[in-house]
Amino acid sequence: MENYSYKCISPIDGRYNKQTAILQEYFSEYALVKYRIIIEIEYFIELCEYSIGILKNIDKLKYNLLRDIYNRFSNKDMDRIKSIESKTNHDVKAVEYYIREEFDKINLSDYKEMIHFGLTSQDINNTAQPLMIKNALENIFYPIIKELIEKIKTLAVEYKNIPMLARTH
Repeated sequence: MENYSYKCISPIDGRYNKQTAILQEYFSEYALVKYRIIIEIEYFIELCEYSIGILKNIDKLKYNLLRDIYNRFSNKDMDRIKSIESKTNHDVKAVEYYIREEFDKINLSDYKEMIHFGLTSQDINNTAQPLMIKNALENIFYPIIKELIEKIKTLAVEYKNIPMLARTH
């Protein structure tokens, strides 16, 4: 028998994990946190593009360093965010504080006050979650559906001369 946690939230987390593991990058708590970081960083970059306040002085070459914050996101980073969250008791605020720490590492400390500027937690969540769904559709579901359609077309041609019983009433 396969070894899985009996405390999983659903069978998808446990016995069907092999079939659904690919979805973890889009529909897990880890994914939600990563997408929140993506939204926060891309929003910050957009503020830089509009030269809002002190951001007019930011070096555009820093954008790659900013994007590295979410591109290199790992379990270790997730652990750090969960540690912050245990103190703040607020998931989005923990992401904000984590990003502040990352700004210190890439010499952007002077701009930390502009992280999450003018946003609410719902702004972050209501943008992150649709993006998660959009990316899952584009990267997982649509390719599978396209492959399925092609397979059906092939089978339809292959079996076109074989009668099929059908119920009409």
